[in-house]
Amino acid sequence: MGRRDFYEEEKLKRLVYIFSVVLILSIVLFLTVFVMYNKRLKKQSMSNLENLGMMEDIVPNDVESTSYSDDLTISNTNINTTNSDNLKDTTNNVSNNTTKKNISKEPVAAVVENTVNEEENTTINNKENSEPEEELKFTAPVVGEISKDFAMDTLIYSNTLEEWTTHSGIDIKADKTTIVTASEKGVIESIKNDPRYGLTITISHRDGFKTIYSNLLTAEFVTENETVEKGQTIGTVGESSSFEIADEPHLHFEMYKDATLVNPTIYLK
Repeated sequence: MGRRDFYEEEKLKRLVYIFSVVLILSIVLFLTVFVMYNKRLKKQSMSNLENLGMMEDIVPNDVESTSYSDDLTISNTNINTTNSDNLKDTTNNVSNNTTKKNISKEPVAAVVENTVNEEENTTINNKENSEPEEELKFTAPVVGEISKDFAMDTLIYSNTLEEWTTHSGIDIKADKTTIVTASEKGVIESIKNDPRYGLTITISHRDGFKTIYSNLLTAEFVTENETVEKGQTIGTVGESSSFEIADEPHLHFEMYKDATLVNPTIYLK
């Protein structure tokens, strides 16, 4: 029993010793690791601090703050400039729009005024046109007896041709160089030498009327396209008609209504 107890006690001591050694080694290892880890952390911290210190040396604090303030100043300047530009643009747009409106109002007013004037003129013209025009009253171009009547449905004897023939107008007896006047207001349509009736003047009147003055001596008092008044001198009586050369001096006078020959005595007043 005593020996056995001795072995067990020795065994227990060994176990305690081994445990103590392991514990001590573990503690030492832990402390060693802890110390190394702290040193490593310190080194990293120092390196970080050194890096920060280098950055401070490279970029001073006052420069950094200055650049930041400059950025703010520049930004504010840009904002102010942009705002002022926008205000200028807005002001210019408003002034331009106002000018455009003022400019546009003037032509509109002018157009309205012109339109009103045109309407008034149109109204006046319509009133004038609506009023009945004065009836045309043709007068004899020369004073004298009718020596030969209008004859388109019957035949009359021609002393010059020595035969019975029609007569497209009336012959008004008048001395040579007697003044011939316009029977009514109109426009000189033509002045020509007709192969049958000699020097001839044709006057166009309104309402489709046309008067023809033949067997003239002169026609220098008027020109073609000239407007003549009623009673205005247009020529003189002559003997230029080859178809009526054997007759006494006279004016051969014809009249058309809507391009149809008519008897002048019906319209002469």
